[in-house]
Amino acid sequence: MASTLKGRSFLTLFDCTSAEIEHLLELAANLKQMKKTGVKHQYCKGKNIALIFEKTSTRTRCAFEVAAADLGMYSTYLDPKASQIGKKESIRDTARVLGRMYDGIEYRGYEQEIVEELAAYSGVPVWNGLTNEFHPTQVLADLLTMQEHFGGLAGKHLVFFGDARYNMANSLMVGCAKMGIHFTACAPEKYFPKGDLVERSQNIAKRTGATITFETDPMKAAQGADVIYTDVWVSMGEADEVWEERIHDLLPYRVTKEIMDIAGPDAVFMHCLPAFHDLNTEIGRTIHEKYGLDCMEVEDRVFESKASLVFQEAENRMHTIKAVMAATLGGK
Repeated sequence: MASTLKGRSFLTLFDCTSAEIEHLLELAANLKQMKKTGVKHQYCKGKNIALIFEKTSTRTRCAFEVAAADLGMYSTYLDPKASQIGKKESIRDTARVLGRMYDGIEYRGYEQEIVEELAAYSGVPVWNGLTNEFHPTQVLADLLTMQEHFGGLAGKHLVFFGDARYNMANSLMVGCAKMGIHFTACAPEKYFPKGDLVERSQNIAKRTGATITFETDPMKAAQGADVIYTDVWVSMGEADEVWEERIHDLLPYRVTKEIMDIAGPDAVFMHCLPAFHDLNTEIGRTIHEKYGLDCMEVEDRVFESKASLVFQEAENRMHTIKAVMAATLGGK
């Protein structure tokens, strides 16, 4: 398996076979155990990686930096002000410069075409830390979390509530299809995924035994779900005016205790974070002042419940990102 991943980029879950994803999850679990027990695992000692963040992040940056250090690597963080990618220097030229200095490049930002072009011209593995279209490292962490909790993945049912047109729902749909997990997007029809992404995922699902479905009725969608998943309603970089429209359209799709009760006592709640579940954030307080809401996509009593796996999920970002880097750089 190592030979199939070494030297490759990790841009979407379409790039990996089901067996390769299983390998990354197994490697991540092993690396997690090593870290917990204090076993050193500097499989990439002496290597250098560049971390390009056109969109800032807490979890993604920390996960890559700690994972790199654990693997014995040095990392350079390039924030939106430090990077000239696509501004004073083309993406293609940036890729060819960084590829001569670094052994791997992480990109978190906007269009998928940017990370694809970095991979095409850098000559080194490139990892997608998030684009508008895909968030594959997050879904690897989600899959590891589900595997740890349920003991397996095939045949489980994940329901995504909210805006299903962008990176999280897209990547969850692909990841579920690859791993034989039933996937349902629950949203108003105009928030369903578009383009050939659905068809490609359904074709994969036919081979793995998964199903891809879409539902507008939250109560119906929640029935029999093993995982209730949601994300913020407005993505980073979108205009403030979008909030009013999203709140109007998506409020019926908030994850409530009633939704969790319908799913059943064994269902779990997952969220990629950050989550607006209370008034302890600046945005949360602003939304409360404007619209009178105490929470948005998920109720605090769900977020803080025993069913919530969100912090285990967040920790697993580090372990799965470490697995991706070790496999593509060191051939693990």
